[in-house]
Amino acid sequence: MKANVYDKGRASDGPPLNEVEKPVPRKTKSPGRTGWATWLVPAALILLSFMPLVAGALRLTQLGGGPEIIPANPRFSASPLPVIIHIVTVTVYAILGAFQFSTRLRQRRPGWHRAAGRILVLCGLVVGLSGLWMTLFYPRAEGTGDLLYALRLLFGSAMVMSIILGYAAIRRGDVTQHRAWMTRGYAIGLGAGTQALTQMVGSFLISQPSELSGALLMGSGWVINLAVAESPSVQLISKKNDFGMKANVTTQYA
Repeated sequence: MKANVYDKGRASDGPPLNEVEKPVPRKTKSPGRTGWATWLVPAALILLSFMPLVAGALRLTQLGGGPEIIPANPRFSASPLPVIIHIVTVTVYAILGAFQFSTRLRQRRPGWHRAAGRILVLCGLVVGLSGLWMTLFYPRAEGTGDLLYALRLLFGSAMVMSIILGYAAIRRGDVTQHRAWMTRGYAIGLGAGTQALTQMVGSFLISQPSELSGALLMGSGWVINLAVAESPSVQLISKKNDFGMKANVTTQYA
């Protein structure tokens, strides 16, 4: 009996057994698959912003005296500083912000996440405010009607307010609200990437977009991004591992 009891006790230290008392192979995580999934979301976000970032780089080259690869814009040439600031900060905001959506990176390098977050708050505010400045004080581009003008003011203000509310939330230790507001701000900031796609689709459906249809195509880019940001799947990802983060945040900002 003692031998049987001893063997039974030792059995719990070994691998689990199936119905025929044979070892069940343990499931192991694939390092390659985990690493691939870690960079999937940041890569997708950077890809979405690729076309506007390339256009911005070409515009900076042109304003710096380089060749006119894209059509010149007299509004920017007359007052280049606001658009230069806007392009530089939105480039940092789009690329650096994409990596904030990697859960594994946030868990393994919380210090990096906080440092990058501070840079993103500053860049995001400059992006939103410079966009509002250009809307208010640059002459309207051809085809810009009252609707598009109002949409730019609306979403530019919403981006600035989202970043401010997200920063206020993390200061009081509310990780869930922080991520929700920062996701909304980033979604608005990446509107130009989605607008490139909506305008491409619109050019196939409408041979010559009108002032109204052009404004609706631009507005749909912001709406689509916000709809994705508010979707249950994205909200679930943003809330993942919130409990483990709250203790660090409370200590950091208390």
